Amino acid sequence: MNLTALTNDELKKLAPQVFTETASDKVSDKYVHIPTFQIVEDMKALGWEPCDAKCVKARKGGADYKKHLVKFFNPELTITSDDDSMVPQILLTNGHDGSTGFRFQIGIFRFICENGMVVMDKDYGSFKMRHMGYTFDELKESITNAVSKLPNLVNKINSFQMKEMTDVEMKTFAEKAILARFGEERQVTGISLDELLAPERTLDEGSNLWVVFNRVQEKLTHGSFMHVNGKGKLRKARGIKNFQQDMELNEKLWELAEEYVAS
Repeated sequence: MNLTALTNDELKKLAPQVFTETASDKVSDKYVHIPTFQIVEDMKALGWEPCDAKCVKARKGGADYKKHLVKFFNPELTITSDDDSMVPQILLTNGHDGSTGFRFQIGIFRFICENGMVVMDKDYGSFKMRHMGYTFDELKESITNAVSKLPNLVNKINSFQMKEMTDVEMKTFAEKAILARFGEERQVTGISLDELLAPERTLDEGSNLWVVFNRVQEKLTHGSFMHVNGKGKLRKARGIKNFQQDMELNEKLWELAEEYVAS
């Protein structure tokens, strides 16, 4: 499977807010509107192509101004470790209601499971930009800096692969990951740790932190496990559809994994 660049029409279907030309009338007079599509074009000029997009569904109006996400990949950049093939991604979130500036985070797309994850650490190149004073040169400098830090990300993945986990550590990791998704206040029980930790494919077999992290992350985000809900009924968990919740969970899981290799 290869990532493919989205056409403008495909991008518009996934997140029409990318093409919103004006800001919400609720923003202040000092607000400077920079359409997300301008950033998309500037990213293309820097070699980064949009490959996915998502948006927040608005219940009552204002849909054109809601927060949205665009994922980019660079065809020239890949990460290969053993038989595992990945590409770094840059995740751009933006909104047109004055509540947020441009936020760029580093992600990883893993081909074997067609799954993406978000890296929770500014040391790997994540950065923010304000709408006011935005320039292409500033974006170029920030992207160049982010790319220069990709070796740090590769080193971190290597450290995950080198960390062998005991059965107790794996189950503790899974228990903490469940809390990261559902929180302590949710009445969700009956989740089998063995089911959550079971590999779906040969490449994910083993007990090192990288494969354990990927097994748990994939199932928690896709909803590939059973649980007992608050009414005492056994149900298959739903996959996470809201991109903000997905990113938040991914960040928490990455942070959790880092605890196991912290010096």
